[in-house]
Amino acid sequence: MESNPTFFRDFAYVFLAAIVGGLLAWRLRQPLIIGYVLAGILISPLTPGPSVSNVHTLELFAEIGVILLMFSIGLEFSIKDLLREKWVALLGGPIGILLLIGMGMGAGHLLGWTVSQGVVVGAIVCVASTMVLTRLLLDQGQLHTHTGRVMVAITLVEDLAVVVLIVVIPGVTKFETARFWAVWQELGRAIVILAPALFVAAKIVPPLLKRVARTQNRELFFIVVLAICLGSAALTQAAGLSLALGAFVAGLIISESDYAHEALAQLFPLRDAFVALFFVTIGLLIDPRTLFSNLPIVGTMFALIVFGKLAVWTGVVRLFGYPIWMALTVGVGLTQIGELSFVLVQGARNAGIVGNDIYNATLAASLVTILLNAALFRSIPPWLARMSLARQVAAHSHVKPEGEGLRNHVVLCGFGRVGSAIGTALETFGVQYVVVEIDPDICGELRRRGIPSIFGDSAHPHILHQAGTEEASMVILTIPDPDRARLAILNARRMNPNVPIIARTHRRIDHEVMAHAGATEIIQPELEASATMIRHAFPYIKLPDDQVRAYLRGFREAMESLQGKPSTTLQTFPEARELTLSNPSFGGRSIRDSRIRERFGVTVISIRRASGEALLDPPAGTILELGDRLRVLGLSDEIDAFTSQAAASGW
Repeated sequence: MESNPTFFRDFAYVFLAAIVGGLLAWRLRQPLIIGYVLAGILISPLTPGPSVSNVHTLELFAEIGVILLMFSIGLEFSIKDLLREKWVALLGGPIGILLLIGMGMGAGHLLGWTVSQGVVVGAIVCVASTMVLTRLLLDQGQLHTHTGRVMVAITLVEDLAVVVLIVVIPGVTKFETARFWAVWQELGRAIVILAPALFVAAKIVPPLLKRVARTQNRELFFIVVLAICLGSAALTQAAGLSLALGAFVAGLIISESDYAHEALAQLFPLRDAFVALFFVTIGLLIDPRTLFSNLPIVGTMFALIVFGKLAVWTGVVRLFGYPIWMALTVGVGLTQIGELSFVLVQGARNAGIVGNDIYNATLAASLVTILLNAALFRSIPPWLARMSLARQVAAHSHVKPEGEGLRNHVVLCGFGRVGSAIGTALETFGVQYVVVEIDPDICGELRRRGIPSIFGDSAHPHILHQAGTEEASMVILTIPDPDRARLAILNARRMNPNVPIIARTHRRIDHEVMAHAGATEIIQPELEASATMIRHAFPYIKLPDDQVRAYLRGFREAMESLQGKPSTTLQTFPEARELTLSNPSFGGRSIRDSRIRERFGVTVISIRRASGEALLDPPAGTILELGDRLRVLGLSDEIDAFTSQAAASGW
């Protein structure tokens, strides 16, 4: 197989540039997409310095980024979130979108654009970046407030509108010849093709995913999800529709199944990589020289995005009876455009509707408005206060989420035999908990019992977030895979630095790794089983209860000293040995003062005096005498070290 060196070099340039641009944006607390686009400009053939050779090939691969982005939007699309604010979202959203498209057409008329170009610019302007908005809401602590819910609901309608616009844009040029029905024909064809396909897919895909999920093979599950995504995109393209539409529909189908969270969690790394490629490729196509020659277009788009969207969304939200302070906050939050606007303008460019002037102006306006939007959004509360609206803001700024998830609950990862026993105990004492489980049958049974459960891999932060780890009072990991458990511990600890995390491991070598990752307590089932079996077995051989208790205490103390120490399998369990105390340094001193446990790691479980007196489970204050027969419990090398000192005639 012959390889093309420039092809791989171009890919290396793209991802190296994405790393540099992404890190710079992160350091400046800006959305990563800004860094990606700027990085693309730097390695573009249109700018000086190192550059890629084959932009067209990268554009083809960037299409995968669009497909995965739209697929993930379909997976995350929430009808429930829309219905929370159904009137302002489902009625006000389309009103706002149509008003902005009308404003785009009006601005286009003044600038001498065609009607179709005005429609495209209006469509580009009306779509805010969900990623940017969510980041702002999180930073300001408003994601789960009433205002945050209204904004998210409107952006969901905008995302859905993008799907319609993707279908409409290729046929929008037919407005020029007054063939208005042609646009409706495009929509009608989409419905005729997609309706039966959607029905069939809805019947086939969930059972297929259930069968694959039962294998509990993450790799196979991911391949099937990816095949559904790419296959749906290919089918819609073959039908004359867009790739993005097929990907969105595929995501929408899976979103109604129990496997949406796991599909999204596994898709994130691949999606993020190709989305980064997409935005860097956008930067590759920008000619910075044209930005200054297109200042009127850039200024027009900037005015539409900032002033036009602020006026439209403030008015729409106020129209539905929301207070003025909330309407202004929503209006400011939506004064930006982002990733889906790039998808729309690229589609319009490919269809020959807009040229490089509008394309470059869109990118420039996006970068400027995202930067400005963050500053405007942070300045809203003090600005409202100066307008004597502080009382209204104070009354509504601390609205608590309504049913946004559990609080002070237990996140129980794994619901096998161990997990189900823990769940039963939690239910007995009325403790709320949510289960994260990779077995779809178990998830289905839990839902039938009314127990909150999430299908997915608890090692992934998205799944832990869905389980409400940030607000949990405890995280219990019963999963046996040490690598997945370690990742789950790391991610849970990052989300909730103070939450107690209890994990289990079968190997002592994993104990230190899990402790370092942030586990509060680590249980080794085999050792616990050993102690339990000892407790149950010894009474049958008529051993005194006090001796058994003494031994078990020593056993557990020995195992505590064992934690984190490397060993071979033969050294895993402690042993008991007897020795005669002959070192004068120990004689006349108590067990506590001799610091036997601290210095050697062994536990004295019985003493037999030279007089024949026997002391079982001696307290720490017991005085040792020369000639005592000590029975100690510990690891072999620890007992050897103690014996070499205690049984010697002197130091």
